[in-house]
Amino acid sequence: MSTAGPGAVAQLLVEWGDGKPEALHALMPLVYDELRGLARRYLRREPAQSLQSAGLVHEAYFRLVGQNRMSWKNRAQFIGVAAQMMRRILVDQARRRQLAKRAAAISKLYLDERSGIPERREVDLLLLDGALKNLERLNPQQSQIVELRFFGGLSIEEVAEVLQASGSTVKRDWAMCRAWLYKQIKL
Repeated sequence: MSTAGPGAVAQLLVEWGDGKPEALHALMPLVYDELRGLARRYLRREPAQSLQSAGLVHEAYFRLVGQNRMSWKNRAQFIGVAAQMMRRILVDQARRRQLAKRAAAISKLYLDERSGIPERREVDLLLLDGALKNLERLNPQQSQIVELRFFGGLSIEEVAEVLQASGSTVKRDWAMCRAWLYKQIKL
């Protein structure tokens, strides 16, 4: 930790609060070790972080630079705000990881019995989308059948009603679509 007394830190906080950004640059070396220790404690509790303590402190610093005209009271308040920013950084990072996991999970769908394709087979949504675009160029009605059955969850009878076609036509087209899709996306 720095040997600078609380008076020097308080003075720099006042100057920074008065709109002198250079005061923050002078302040950071005085509190850096304390912030780094705080970052280490946060990171110990957070598994699978890509940040290291120095990176977390630097990220918090960039956020602190954006704090305009804050009325700083003392070192403890500053450390408290910095700690809060570090926590927010870690929370934001966790949300991004969770969103990435969700996006990966969303990009794979499970085809179930109701749609007429065997259960628990994963389908890459991007591959399915490409196959459906190809099918739409070849046969728009069959593409609609797949969309209504697979994405809409409609029964053969409900699809027939929507498309104003016979149930036997929809059933036959659905069987052809399934075979064609299996070949296209190689389930």
